[in-house]
Amino acid sequence: MSGVNRRRLLGGIMSAGAVAGLAGAGAPVYAAGEGSGEIPEGLLDLARLRTYKSRRSSSWDRSGGNGDAVMVAPGKSATLLDVTGAGVITHVWFTINSEDPHHLKNLVLRMWWDGEQSPSVEAPIGDFYGLTLGEYFTYQSALTTVAPVKALNCYFEMPYASAAKITVTNEGKAPTNNLYYAVDFVSLASLPADVGRFHAQYRQAAPAKGWTNDWRGNGDAQVNSKPNLNGEGNYVFMEATGRGHFVGVQHGVLQNQNQWFGEGDDMIFIDGDPKPVINGTGTEDYYNGAWDFGLQAFAYPHNGAPYMVDPERIGGRYCLYRWHIESPITFEKSIRVTMEHGHANCRSDNFYTVAYWYQTEPHMQFPALPSPEDRVPKVFAVGGPGAEKAKE
Repeated sequence: MSGVNRRRLLGGIMSAGAVAGLAGAGAPVYAAGEGSGEIPEGLLDLARLRTYKSRRSSSWDRSGGNGDAVMVAPGKSATLLDVTGAGVITHVWFTINSEDPHHLKNLVLRMWWDGEQSPSVEAPIGDFYGLTLGEYFTYQSALTTVAPVKALNCYFEMPYASAAKITVTNEGKAPTNNLYYAVDFVSLASLPADVGRFHAQYRQAAPAKGWTNDWRGNGDAQVNSKPNLNGEGNYVFMEATGRGHFVGVQHGVLQNQNQWFGEGDDMIFIDGDPKPVINGTGTEDYYNGAWDFGLQAFAYPHNGAPYMVDPERIGGRYCLYRWHIESPITFEKSIRVTMEHGHANCRSDNFYTVAYWYQTEPHMQFPALPSPEDRVPKVFAVGGPGAEKAKE
């Protein structure tokens, strides 16, 4: 029998068998209303009908044309959202066309809730979205993403009871030719009383000055055995008073010294305790990696080091993040989130960070933003490992 006929015969036998099997088995029969009647939590979340009103504020062309962006001149601000009533912002998207090579550091994002005078969010736009060294790259996480090409997205819930306002200010010297934006939000009849307000704060230390430059390696005895039990000299991500919870941080590092920068521990002080309530074991451990991240970039929903260039050398660059969405770190009266820069703060690299949290209002006054020029990362001569190669 030829190969073609054999395949036809086998195909016919299989088809006939399949039909016979179906005819013999019959369709399963279930009684209506079977089950316990209890609906598991989350089963119908997506299907459940909503009572809010969906809204968006965007840069669409009000004339009906295709000029769907706004220009932001140097020293000027664009208002992206200014609404009254209760609601929740659920997504904020940007893409930017600018003549300024440092626009990620020079454009400042600010947000106010419920008519407050001091913004609850203040950060360079790039840092807010995890581009903490002023350079674009793509990555995905649970709360922030950068999609091709230069598309900035965040998915934090940002609730407000009576008003919300968002602006972008151009603190650079060149115009932002095209600022495209979309702010998705929902309007509510009212906001529950037990809801904190979203906060995001930028800080930097350029450099984070180490206590010594007379060392050559992380294993040097004077460095490796120095105790640090109270966080003296630690880099501070954020401080707050009131009640709330810390949800995470974006962290950029520019190395001013050779070797691994991340021997520093995270140390979190809660409700006035003079010693850290939470104490970590190393910088890469806080970001849920291990062993210098294996010098490999990665990006996961809760943690990542998505950007890594020339690691462990002067000029080496890292962008890191950690989201505590599985269990936000709570405080009843106060919190101070810190990290050592090198073991016991021996290193003098540059740190650029944005910390994110929710809390009751009013909030503490934020530190003043550094000048636009000082926000642009550059290597400093600080001594220590590889000092002979460092330059201003």
